[in-house]
Order: sequence, then structure tokens, then C-alpha cells
Amino acid sequence: MTHYDPRLHIVLHQPEIPHNTGSVGRTCVAVGAKLWLVRPLGFRVDDYYLRRAGLDYWELLEWEVVDDWDALLARLPAREPYFFTKMAQREYLTPCYEPGDVLVFGSESRGLPESLLTKYAERTLRIPIRDAVRSLNLSNAVAVAAYEALRQWV
Repeated sequence: MTHYDPRLHIVLHQPEIPHNTGSVGRTCVAVGAKLWLVRPLGFRVDDYYLRRAGLDYWELLEWEVVDDWDALLARLPAREPYFFTKMAQREYLTPCYEPGDVLVFGSESRGLPESLLTKYAERTLRIPIRDAVRSLNLSNAVAVAAYEALRQWV
């Protein structure tokens, strides 16, 4: 694992699908982000499909697994995270992202817990989608948000 000062922190709260997490890991390497995985996970971190989706980039990824939300907060930089949910009123284009920001995404089937969405209601963001679609794929949502942050810094 390579160590660097991450441009972003990408948090997957209780991810379930190894392919998605592997793809998110690849995006994190591409944008210089650290990937945080909050347990419980729907797979083992040595899962074949996790590594397969991340290709040979997984060895370049800065990543960490934490047991729960409180453990994550203790390890993250002292910043207010942004929480991505289709229920948010504000669009993901609204904030002025800064290097080192924390972007939090929920599990594929449940999204983020109501407790986090309520506690951080003013920090929730949505990526607009048509009503015909329930949600974006997790790895796509991460890519959209991460590249918007980078776009703002150019």
C-alpha cells in the first residue's frame, strides 16, 4: 500500500457488493483519494471479485477498514463529511469542495442509515436521476462526486 496525503476521503458505509467496492477503489487511485470501509461488509477484504474489479490498482490504493461510525470519526481528519443520498434537497454541485473533504456513501441496498441522515441533514447531497431509476450504481455515484470535486480544483 502506497502512502500519500489524500486529496479526498471516500467512505463506503457497510458496502455489500465486492465488485462495486473494487471499482470504487480503482477510482480512488485515479483521483488520489483514500478509501474507508465501515463494517459490517458484505464480503471479505480478500475477496476475488473485490480485487478483480480493482485490477492491479488495488496495491496502489490507500485504504482502511473500521469497525463502526465512531471508529471512523476518530480516524478521519476533523472535517464535516458530505453524505450522498437520493433524499437530499441539495445537489452535489452546490458545495465548494476542498482538498481533504470526506464523501460518504451508503450500502447498495439500504443507502445510509436514517440516524446519519438526520444528524447531518444539512450536509446531505444528491445526484439527480430520473424517476424511472431507483438509484445510481454505487461506484458510479462515487465517480460522479469525486470528479466534481476535482473539476472544481482545476
